[in-house]
Amino acid sequence: MKNVYLDNQSCTRPDERVVEAMLPFIGESYGNPQSIHSWGAAAKEAIDGARAKTASFLNAAPREIIFTSCGSEANNLAVKGAAAAYEGTGKHIVVSAIEHFSVLHAARRLAKSGFDITVVGVDKFGTVMFEELERAVRPDTILVSIQHANTEVGTIQPVKKLREIVRAKNSKTIFHTDAVASAGMIPVNIKDMGVDMLTLAASQFHGPKGAAALYVSKNVRLIPQIDGGAQEEGRRGGTENVAAIVGMGKACEIASAEMNSYCRQIAALRNTLVEGVLSKIPHVYLNGHPHERLPGNANFSVEFIEGEGMLLFLDQKGIAASSGSACTSKALKLSHVLDAMKTDVAIAQGSLLFSLSKYNTADDIAYVLAELPAIVERLRAMSPTYAHFIKTGERMKAGPGTDYGHHDH
Repeated sequence: MKNVYLDNQSCTRPDERVVEAMLPFIGESYGNPQSIHSWGAAAKEAIDGARAKTASFLNAAPREIIFTSCGSEANNLAVKGAAAAYEGTGKHIVVSAIEHFSVLHAARRLAKSGFDITVVGVDKFGTVMFEELERAVRPDTILVSIQHANTEVGTIQPVKKLREIVRAKNSKTIFHTDAVASAGMIPVNIKDMGVDMLTLAASQFHGPKGAAALYVSKNVRLIPQIDGGAQEEGRRGGTENVAAIVGMGKACEIASAEMNSYCRQIAALRNTLVEGVLSKIPHVYLNGHPHERLPGNANFSVEFIEGEGMLLFLDQKGIAASSGSACTSKALKLSHVLDAMKTDVAIAQGSLLFSLSKYNTADDIAYVLAELPAIVERLRAMSPTYAHFIKTGERMKAGPGTDYGHHDH
């Protein structure tokens, strides 16, 4: 049985060069970077080097990088830290309906302490609606947080345009973007995007789990959310995970040099997968924007069956996939992203996400296209809704709310 890993939106395989860079700091170079002896100095030097590489990756300055343990922590620091720093000038925050839960739940927590939260909607492709964002921004809006790309459906937001809309309404509003899904897959340049804060995580572009970063412009104030130490210039307390930070720096260095070439390869494989699935299996819909999407993202809704069943059968064939966000997939609830896109509920339950990386091959895609049709056919044979459709030609529930399947891919 072939093993095919297509769950790269949850985490990626670490590059061998990343692992090699980390090994000394797991073993003999174990000093605490806050110590003043030579062991500590070696660790601090390694972190400084990783900070410089991460900053260069974003076109930022090293002192604008705060290392965190994960993207969720960085998002919480951005949203809650900015809210605490600027609540004296306003208590209004704007987020999109398809943000990662680390942004949405952070905003919900702030709402319980007196902040006013506005959630802006998206269209059927998952793109934030310009007019709704413009209406949402007010004189007391201190923060807008809109992701660069969505982990589930792959839609890339026009962040630069969104930032211009916000700035035209309120030039003092801080703009944060969650780039966890996009960093390492498409160019992420804070100067071009014009953002004030940006989140990225090493595990999404062949670095280690346990290392992420928040870019914070030198002009932005932030209140720490973890107190107790002088680390990260007092902005995030806690002993540094030196090995993971070093690995993140190396992953940034590799992505800077190689991303353009491997992403063309990934996009070509993704297109083959999308075209194959839509041509081989009837009643399947592509979720997300048909063109403005991440190169490795192929998110489908397979009608008449549920995503969980497909995942289990795919796993039996050695194929790893997912059915939504890695942080919510085990909840077996309707995707809040597809819900915000107004996807028909019955169809959204059949969500299936394949996310590719530079380690995937044409043979991997061919194997999936050989195995998936039979899995869908087997599950539909057990589906009463499919039996009803075959017998009557009518759906037991409302049909597709969108025309995803009719777009050129």
